[in-house]
Amino acid sequence: MAAPDWSAPFSLHSYCVSQELGFVLSDPLQELPPYYQPWMDIALHVPQLVEAHQLRSCVDQMPLLSSQFLNLHRELRLAHLALGVMTMGYIWQEGEKNTVEMLPQNLAIPYWEVSQRLGLPPILTHADTVLANWRKKDPLGNLELLVSIPGGDCAQGFFLVTLLVELAAASGIWNIPTVINGVRNGNAAAVAGALEAIGRSLQDMKDALQLMHVHVKPAVFYGIMRIFLSGWKDNPSMPSGLVYQGVQPEPLEYSGGSAAQSSLLHCFDELLGVEHGGKSGAFLTRMRSYMPPAHRKLIEDISLQTPLKTFVQQRASEELTQAFQNCLTKLLALRNYHITVVSRFITIPAARARQIREQTSGVEELISKAPAALEEMGTGGSSIMTFLKHVRRETKEAFLSESEDAATGAEPEDHLGSSAETKQSTAQLINYGAGR
Repeated sequence: MAAPDWSAPFSLHSYCVSQELGFVLSDPLQELPPYYQPWMDIALHVPQLVEAHQLRSCVDQMPLLSSQFLNLHRELRLAHLALGVMTMGYIWQEGEKNTVEMLPQNLAIPYWEVSQRLGLPPILTHADTVLANWRKKDPLGNLELLVSIPGGDCAQGFFLVTLLVELAAASGIWNIPTVINGVRNGNAAAVAGALEAIGRSLQDMKDALQLMHVHVKPAVFYGIMRIFLSGWKDNPSMPSGLVYQGVQPEPLEYSGGSAAQSSLLHCFDELLGVEHGGKSGAFLTRMRSYMPPAHRKLIEDISLQTPLKTFVQQRASEELTQAFQNCLTKLLALRNYHITVVSRFITIPAARARQIREQTSGVEELISKAPAALEEMGTGGSSIMTFLKHVRRETKEAFLSESEDAATGAEPEDHLGSSAETKQSTAQLINYGAGR
C-alpha cells in the first residue's frame, strides 16, 4: 500500500464529506427524469404493493429502461435507492419460504449498471436507506423518508434515527484532519482539542441512538422490517444467492444492510488504533465494499497515518492522554449501548419467536412472522451478538495500558435517559433540518 502524501495538510475535501452533514448526502433528489417514472411509481409504493402481494407482478410488467440518461451523482443515488427498495420487496414479498432465485432483467440490468457507476453493490445498503433517503417535508425542517420498506412509522423512525446518528458524528469526522495534521506537526494541544471534540461527537451519537427506543417498536422491527434488510449471502433462506438476469448466468451473493456499512466507526477505529482481527475483522473489511468509494478511501487513508496512540505515548501529556482515553471511553460506551439496542430489537424478540413456534396452542404474534433463519444472525450475515461483543473487547484493548479501569467500562445499560433528555432528542428528530 502506498505511503500517504504529506506534502499538503490532510483534508476531507476529496472524500465527499461535509462539515455540516458528515457522510450524509446533501439535498438528495426527490425525483428522477420523467423517463424513469415507471421506477418511481413502484418504488414510492413498495410497502403497499408488498402488503397486497402485487409488487412482483408490477415489477414483471415494468419496462426495461436504460441508465444512460442518468447523468448526475444525485440522480444515480436516487436510482440506486429506488431500484434497491424494489429489489428487496421483490425478493421478500412472500417471506422466507417463497423467495425467488432470479431478479428479472428489467430490474436487474439497470440496477447493475447504476451500481457499477456508483461503485456500490446491487443491493440495498446503508448508503441508500440512510445517507441518501431523506428530505425536509416542511419549512420547519421536519424530516421524512423518500422511500421506505414495510413497517409504517417504525420504518421511518428506524432510518431517521440512524440518520441522526450519522449527523451527530459530523463534527467528530470533521476534526479527524486536525488530529492527523497535529500529529504530523507535533502539536499536542491541537490534537487534544480535536480529540475532545470527537469525544463529544461520540456522546452525541449515543444520545441519538437512544431515540430508537422511542420511535421503533421491537415487534415491528423484528417481525416486519428485518427481512427486507436481509441479503443473499450467508442466508439459509437463499443458500445459492441470486441470479441477476441479463447480467450473468451464475448467482451472486451480497450481504444485507448492516450498521457495519456506516463509515463512522471505521474512521474512528482507524484513528484511535482499534484493531479488529479474526472473523469480526474480516466482516468489517468486507462491509467497506458496501460504502461509497470516496468514504471507503477515507478510511484507508486514515489507516496509513502515523499511529495516534504512539504519538500520545511519546508526548506524555496529561491533557492529551486524557483526551485520547476519553474518546475510547465514549466509543466503548457507544458500542455497549449498541449491544443493548440489538438485545431489545433482535435477541429478545428472537427468543420469543422461538417460544411461539414451539407452542401448539396456535398462538401467533407479530414477531413469529420473522424469518427463523436469521434468529442468530444480523441482516449483514454475521453472528450478531458474538460479533458485537468481540468488537467491544477489541475496543477495550486499544486503551493505554496504564488506564485499565477506563477500559473495563460499564456493561450496557437498558434504559433511556431522563424524560427531559428524551423530549429534547425527539424534538431534534422532528426539527433537525430547521434552517438548513
